[in-house]
Amino acid sequence: MGSQPNPTFAVGDHEAFMEFALTQAQKSPPAANKFCVGAVLVDAAKGKGTRLNTRKTTREIQAPRQCCFIKIADEHKIPEERIHEVLPANTALYTTMEPCNERLSGNVTCATRILRLKSAIKTVYVGIKEPGTFIAHNNGQERLEANDVKVVFPVEHWRDRITKVSMTGH
Repeated sequence: MGSQPNPTFAVGDHEAFMEFALTQAQKSPPAANKFCVGAVLVDAAKGKGTRLNTRKTTREIQAPRQCCFIKIADEHKIPEERIHEVLPANTALYTTMEPCNERLSGNVTCATRILRLKSAIKTVYVGIKEPGTFIAHNNGQERLEANDVKVVFPVEHWRDRITKVSMTGH
């Protein structure tokens, strides 16, 4: 991920944060069995984001939201399940694609990862709904909303642009 500093944008500048998430998605290695997705955790009160995208492991390419949580956990030397203890009170997640509620890999879903943070993330800003390529009906949005996490699509006019990046490798 390099030593590039975390970006700071105006509070509520959804396009700037989604643009940054899309830049991270473009760094995701294309593959036929996954989407290229970017994610950014944001202190919504200060407009400061933490750069998050996929990272390679010996076993697989991890999901970007999984990586963003692991990055925070590693920085604070705590288990991923406890990062709610160190996240700012107004943490929001910007992600180019709707969080999954089912994963063919059997890994913990992104919706579960968000919900187990005990309301640390109250809003998820999403670029596009997950296409039915791998899971016929991803109900990540419904699950998050049923658990009091607001899901917002602030850049719907970017749908084609985000889809093009997300589907790289397909």
